[in-house]
Amino acid sequence: MMASSTFTRHQEIAWRGGHTRSTSRFVAEETAIALTYNGSTHAVMMGTPADLEDFGVGFSLTEAIVEHPGEIRDIDLVPNELGIEVRMWLDGDRAASLAARRRAISGPVGCGLCGIESLEQARRAPSRVADRGATFSGEDLLTAIRALSPLQILYQQTRAVHAAALWHPCLGIAAIREDVGRHNALDKVAGAITREGRSAGDGVVLLTSRVSVEMVQKAAMIGVPVVVAVSAPTALAIQTADEAGITLVAIARDDGYGVFTHPHRVLLPEDAASRTDL
Repeated sequence: MMASSTFTRHQEIAWRGGHTRSTSRFVAEETAIALTYNGSTHAVMMGTPADLEDFGVGFSLTEAIVEHPGEIRDIDLVPNELGIEVRMWLDGDRAASLAARRRAISGPVGCGLCGIESLEQARRAPSRVADRGATFSGEDLLTAIRALSPLQILYQQTRAVHAAALWHPCLGIAAIREDVGRHNALDKVAGAITREGRSAGDGVVLLTSRVSVEMVQKAAMIGVPVVVAVSAPTALAIQTADEAGITLVAIARDDGYGVFTHPHRVLLPEDAASRTDL
């Protein structure tokens, strides 16, 4: 994790409840993060300056630049006046493969597809997730979502960041990362669990954001069978989850949730199971 602060205090004139007062609040930091490979910039993303080694590894995995973290020989974090460079050095074969497709992209917060060169890249076929027969109680999934809030330290301070986490029924939340960019948060989780040697194949990815197609594509790349989000999915995200073999659970709130694809992994309450037509 970088030593850079993830939030700073700023003055504000607040109007609340019909009254005006001078006060201050914590505000999330946002900085340019350049992801470079063997000396060439591949992507520049706006993000939170924390857990950047995880971000570099996770981005490399979910964007299919590498297949496993061992193909990244070294990672250096180099701050400068414009932002932070995450410098990664790839083994020969991977470096040659990347050189053939190298491009520079610039992605603002919330943009996961900026800089792609064709419609085929935007709609690339997702990786197919292995079905290991794992099932999860619907109530356990809601409990997992509820467990996120106390762990969202940066969100509690700033109210301006997303969280992604890996949850396991035996371990609880095994990894959680926060970022001003929802894609970045998921990449950081992917990097964290991969660097720890932990498999996502028997776990669940939790998201505090909406579910877009690129979030499903990234989840498929790390092999997670279930994605649970507090917000709604897009139609293309549902289609992609179906193609990837991912169980997509969304709009997970205190009053329930919706199962949009591959419902066999979610054990619904008996009264709901008897009425479902999925």
